[in-house]
Amino acid sequence: MQVGEQTPLREAWERLRQEAGRVLVGMDEPFQHVVIALFSGGHVLLEGVPGTGKTLLAKTLARLVGSEFHRIQFTPDLMPSDVVGTSVFDLATNDFHVRTGPIFAQILLADEINRAPAKTQSALLEAMEEGQVTIEGQSFPLPIPFMVAATQNPLEYEGTYPLPEAQLDRFQFKVIIDYRNSTEEEEVLRRHRGGGPNPHQLAEQLAPVLSADEVVALRRIADGVRVDDAIIAYLTAIARASRRSLDLSLGASPRASVAVLRGAQVRALMEGRDFVIPDDVKALVPPAYRHRIILKPEAEIQGVTPDEAVVRVLAEVPVPR
Repeated sequence: MQVGEQTPLREAWERLRQEAGRVLVGMDEPFQHVVIALFSGGHVLLEGVPGTGKTLLAKTLARLVGSEFHRIQFTPDLMPSDVVGTSVFDLATNDFHVRTGPIFAQILLADEINRAPAKTQSALLEAMEEGQVTIEGQSFPLPIPFMVAATQNPLEYEGTYPLPEAQLDRFQFKVIIDYRNSTEEEEVLRRHRGGGPNPHQLAEQLAPVLSADEVVALRRIADGVRVDDAIIAYLTAIARASRRSLDLSLGASPRASVAVLRGAQVRALMEGRDFVIPDDVKALVPPAYRHRIILKPEAEIQGVTPDEAVVRVLAEVPVPR
């Protein structure tokens, strides 16, 4: 394959990006990271203040890939059975049967996930890791593809339950949804000028670019992208350097390296390559690491952010040639 060649996944990405632009403004990088997670079988944690388009992003992606989309509004009184389902008694048959919950979707939006207590958050763990849920001792497979897009507000902590490390580690990427620049924000306002459908209504009107079966097929293609031993060594060196970092009390886990590796294979195909290069790795280390690492108190006092700590780690590791 020649570098820059039009691969099936690159063609799909270009079509997805073009159609998403009809609804999303100034979200190219977040949308790319979410698409990479979808094609590499991962899940994403979307973090941003209210009104920045987290829900819209998830809904737009689900519409464009022709997937079944469910949304769960996480609240303090939400129970695990409200997520996965429960066994109910049927008076007509005088027997119990399983009523599945909203988690049985291909793209699940867990809105404000940190509003629910740990026992409800943990209802997602088996689903995210194993692609199945257990109800009354019986296992039920989830649809394929299956992806969780969870949202949280980074500023408001009253009445929230921070996600434990085990839960955070299940997310391939933490994607930051920030404010747009002035030009992009003006474009948002222009689109609302004069009334007409709001962005969520526009998302509902989008025609699917891919089917769920095509997503699965593209995942298999990504599995075949070549990853040289030098890239494997580079990934390992970055993870080990994060565990030695003077800024961090907790470095990256092996699962973080796997998250970068799988995402880099997809990114390579998006760029028209059938092999991973160091730039693919460097582009995806921040979203794969930022929610897994823990800053030391002294680093926090100095104002160091997780992304800044990751940049320092990357600067310490020689790039393979």
